[in-house]
Amino acid sequence: MPGVSALMCPATLVVARHGDAEYVDTVFSDEGGTLTRQGRAESSALADGVADRRVAHVWCSDLSRAVQTAEIVAGRLGVGVTTRKGLREVRVGELDGRPFSVPALCAVTDHWFRGDYSAAFPGGESGLDVVARYAATLQEIADLHRGETVVVIAHQTAACIALPSLAGNATPSPADRDRLDVGDVAELVIDGDDWTLSGWGDLRSG
Repeated sequence: MPGVSALMCPATLVVARHGDAEYVDTVFSDEGGTLTRQGRAESSALADGVADRRVAHVWCSDLSRAVQTAEIVAGRLGVGVTTRKGLREVRVGELDGRPFSVPALCAVTDHWFRGDYSAAFPGGESGLDVVARYAATLQEIADLHRGETVVVIAHQTAACIALPSLAGNATPSPADRDRLDVGDVAELVIDGDDWTLSGWGDLRSG
């Protein structure tokens, strides 16, 4: 039965951060941003880097910087694009509308990178919340692409928290040492309940 066989095949998700972007706001917000010239070049390079992988589809968050990255990648690969809100960056709650501050962000996210996922932004997400929504979204994508490889365009902090937390072979988190930057990719293989990081930036498992 081909249908049953397909359901038993693993799905491979090549997860990348969106390309370099510029923003109008200088406050914490859901502004999607716009890819810079550098960001568009990075998106093209990402597509070239996976051109031999027979990518079936590109998925992304619904924020414009991720959508623009995904459309460039998909256009060069000749495949479609689908957005999911579950792939968005971390929701910072009461920080929304306040001047952007790295220390204010790190006051919570540093706890996550040390393994304390219960820490939360007041009125926003905890690390547990981020992991849960990424798990649900990535599982949906994997179930639709058994036996295939897809590209997922996501955001740095959320992806760096969620992916190592979900993979059974990633303890301690590689994000403690090497957070995904523009141009970096993580490769996640989802086979039933077995989630494995087979690649992380320049790091390889095994």
